[in-house]
Amino acid sequence: MRALIQRVAHASVEVDQQRIGKINQGLLVFIGVEKGDRQEDADRLLKKILAYRVFSDSEDKMNLSVTDIQGGLLLVSQFTLAANTQKGLRPSFSSAAPPPEGEAMYNYIVEQARLMHPDVATGRFGADMKVELLNDGPVTFLLET
Repeated sequence: MRALIQRVAHASVEVDQQRIGKINQGLLVFIGVEKGDRQEDADRLLKKILAYRVFSDSEDKMNLSVTDIQGGLLLVSQFTLAANTQKGLRPSFSSAAPPPEGEAMYNYIVEQARLMHPDVATGRFGADMKVELLNDGPVTFLLET
């Protein structure tokens, strides 16, 4: 399982020209589910996302997490993160979880995030989404289980 996290000043996601998720300062998190990913992997990844120190403290050092700053969390499914790009000029998605498995894992992460964090917004699994963000920094990290 992979999560691409971006520190944002704000972010939103639209489906069919309707905004379905929006946060102010916080983390935009793109989630890619791979074959064989388990709930334990999702739990470990979510705990890391919530505790990962990417926000500046009073001394301008990245010492604060999204939990510390009470920021928003925008979770967006993105199967392309599971792509194998090592060969050729076209990505292979053979390592991505099949859609039903990926959707179940994405929904699990969303449910758990809502239990652990007060400000969670989402995209829609499998939809053609338009994501808008103001990357703050820019600060972007790839987290993997």
